Amino acid sequence: MARHTPYIITNEADLNAYESTIDLALCGVDLAYEHETRYAQQGAHDPTPTHYFILEELFKHCPLDKNTHLLDVGCSTGRVLAYYLRAGHPGQATGVELDPELAAIAQAWTARYPNLHVLQGNALDLDLSAYTIFYLFNPFSPGMLQRFIESIELQVSGTCTVIHTSDNGDTWHYVGRPGWTEVASGAIEHFRNARGYRVKVFDHPQHYTVWRYDGNA
Repeated sequence: MARHTPYIITNEADLNAYESTIDLALCGVDLAYEHETRYAQQGAHDPTPTHYFILEELFKHCPLDKNTHLLDVGCSTGRVLAYYLRAGHPGQATGVELDPELAAIAQAWTARYPNLHVLQGNALDLDLSAYTIFYLFNPFSPGMLQRFIESIELQVSGTCTVIHTSDNGDTWHYVGRPGWTEVASGAIEHFRNARGYRVKVFDHPQHYTVWRYDGNA
């Protein structure tokens, strides 16, 4: 995205404003919705929209073809689905969101796109066997994450890819588990604008890992 982004982006507010224009053009609604979750007792974390430039970095590590079915866990208003649409990726993309109000926003704008879907509910209640890629931007508590990983292991009989991003990476939840292999890892703290200058967008680096799970291992 950086090579197409005006060089006037000099701070996070500029970046957010630019990405809002992308949201409005694709979806007809600004997807940059942040607030404290009403579902903390159920283990949910505050919804946070992922920047488009971060999604470009993360998804370059994933195999994407007509058989892809992405699940965005804790999709909020659907920024990841908007990225998927904008990038022209083949296959299907589904978001699941616990908060009914946020899910309704995502369901409204995705309704006109046959390859995008939004479910309202708890990700732990889903049948995960049909999905090939799981995207997690720190969606819930460590206990729920552990249960979600176990659900993947129980339900995915082939292979899948998991993209996990958070302040600390949460890598210890995956390391040493049978069938899991780290594909890529890194940290993102800055956005690089069209002139090559770094713009700080996070107070703390966001660490990511991309994992491949082989259910046959």
